[in-house]
Amino acid sequence: MATTHFAAVDLGATSGRVILSTISDGKIALEEIYRFPDPIIEMQGHFYWDLPAIYQSVIKGLSKIAERGVKIESVGIDTWGVDFAFFGKDGGLLRLPYCYRDPHTVGAPEKFFEKMPREKLYQKTGIQIMNFNSVFQFDTLRRNGCSALEAADKILFIPDALAYLLTGEKVTEYTIASTAQMIDPRTKQWDADILNVLGLTPEHFGRMIQPGEQIGVLTKEVQRLTGLGEIPVVAVASHDTGSAVAAVPAADEEYAYLSSGTWSLMGIESKEPIISEESFAMNFTNEGGIEGTIRVLKNICGMWLLERCRAEWPEMDYPTLIAEAEAAEPFRSLINPDAPCFANPASMTEAIAAYCRATSQPVPESIGQYTRCIFESLALRYRQVVSMLRELSPVAINRLYVIGGGARNNTLNQFTANAIGIPVETGSSESTAIGNVMMQAKWAGVVDSIGDMRRMIRESLDEKQCFAAQDSAVWDAAYAKYLKIYINM
Repeated sequence: MATTHFAAVDLGATSGRVILSTISDGKIALEEIYRFPDPIIEMQGHFYWDLPAIYQSVIKGLSKIAERGVKIESVGIDTWGVDFAFFGKDGGLLRLPYCYRDPHTVGAPEKFFEKMPREKLYQKTGIQIMNFNSVFQFDTLRRNGCSALEAADKILFIPDALAYLLTGEKVTEYTIASTAQMIDPRTKQWDADILNVLGLTPEHFGRMIQPGEQIGVLTKEVQRLTGLGEIPVVAVASHDTGSAVAAVPAADEEYAYLSSGTWSLMGIESKEPIISEESFAMNFTNEGGIEGTIRVLKNICGMWLLERCRAEWPEMDYPTLIAEAEAAEPFRSLINPDAPCFANPASMTEAIAAYCRATSQPVPESIGQYTRCIFESLALRYRQVVSMLRELSPVAINRLYVIGGGARNNTLNQFTANAIGIPVETGSSESTAIGNVMMQAKWAGVVDSIGDMRRMIRESLDEKQCFAAQDSAVWDAAYAKYLKIYINM
C-alpha cells in the first residue's frame, strides 16, 4: 500500500490542532503539527468565537505542513456543534459568531415551545432539549431583532464556515447540521415546519453534503498563504463526536460506545433514528453519523467534575491522583454526576460535599476520597445509561468501547467494567482526529467502507486494553445505593 498523508483540523471548545496523518502499510500514524487556543471574546455582554483568529491559526498550521514538503491528499475539519456564522450577499462575515456558552439562550426553549410544543419538536428531530441548541439560538436572535440574522444571505456552522474561508464553497455538512435540532433524521433534510417558525428557508444554508464528499479546493489566496497547492477540502463527520464515533474499533454491531473526556457521550450506532415516548422520557438524542448511521446517545457529565476539583487542590499529576483514589475506601460516598448542582458551581468540592450531606452520606475528607467518589459515581451512572440503551437498542449490547482521553484512565475503565458487567475495551485517545482522517482516506480510495476503516484502526492501535467485569455482587449493591441517592435528589 502506498504511503498517503492527510491534514486534520480538529477544533475543540478550548483549543484546536492541525494534525498530519500518515497511512502506510495499512496503519495510521498521527503527528500534532500546531496547537492553538480557540479564543472566546467577552464583549458588550456577550460571548463570541474569534473566527478570524481561528482561521489564521488553521492557515499557520497548514503552512507548517507545507514547510515540511509533505504532499497531503486533502484537508478535513471537525469542531464542536450547534454554533454558526452569518455571511452577507457579498460573501463577507457579518459578525463574530456567538458562543454556545453565551447566556442569551437561558430560558429560550420555553419561549420556543410557545410556538411548537416540546414533544412535537422532539418527534420531528429526535434531539434532546438543551438551551444552546441552534434552534433556540436562532429563535432568540430573531426575537431580539439581530441585524446580522436579518441581513444574512448564508448561515454556516463553524466547520462549514472555515471550509468556506478555505475554499469559497458554501456547504452544510449533515452531521454538524444534525446538532441544530432542525433536521429530520429520517430524511436527513431540514424540517420545513421548524424553519418556518424561525423565519428561515433551506436557501439560508449551504447545499447539504454527507461525510466523504469533496467540498472544494483551496483558493488561490489560501494556496499563497499556506504554500500548499490546489489541495481538496473534504467533508468529514464535522461534528467532533461524529468523527470520534467513526473511529470506534468495533468488529460487530453489538456494542455501545463511550466518548470519554470532560463530558461523556454514551450511545449506540443505529441504522435508523430511535424516536419514541421512551427515548423522549430518557432524553436521548439522535445525531447524524457516517454512512447514513444515527448516533443515539446521551450526554453525561464526565471528567469535568474532577477537573473542577483539581483547580481547588495543590498541583498533583494524574498517576498520583489515581493512586490516592485507589487507596481510598470503596463506595464511601456517591453522587449523581448529572445533578444540576454540578453544572458550574463556584466550588466543585463544596457542591459534592453539600450533595453528600443532603443524602446523609459521609463528606469526602481527602483528595483520594473525592476522586474515588467521582470515579465510582461515573461508573454507576454509565451502568444506568447502559440499562436505558438496552431498552432502546435493536441489537444486544455485549461490549463497551471507550474512546477519547478517558481511554487512558485504567482505574475508571475497570470500575466501569465492574459496574456494567460486560467487557470494556479501549480505543484511541485520539479518536476524533482518527475519524476525521479516515473519512478523508475513504474519499481518497484508501479504504472502501466503515468496516475497512475500523479494521485499519484496530490494526493501528498500540494502546488498546480490555477490562473484564469483577466483583459483580459488590457493584450490584453499590448500584442499589446509587439508585436510592439518584431518586431521592
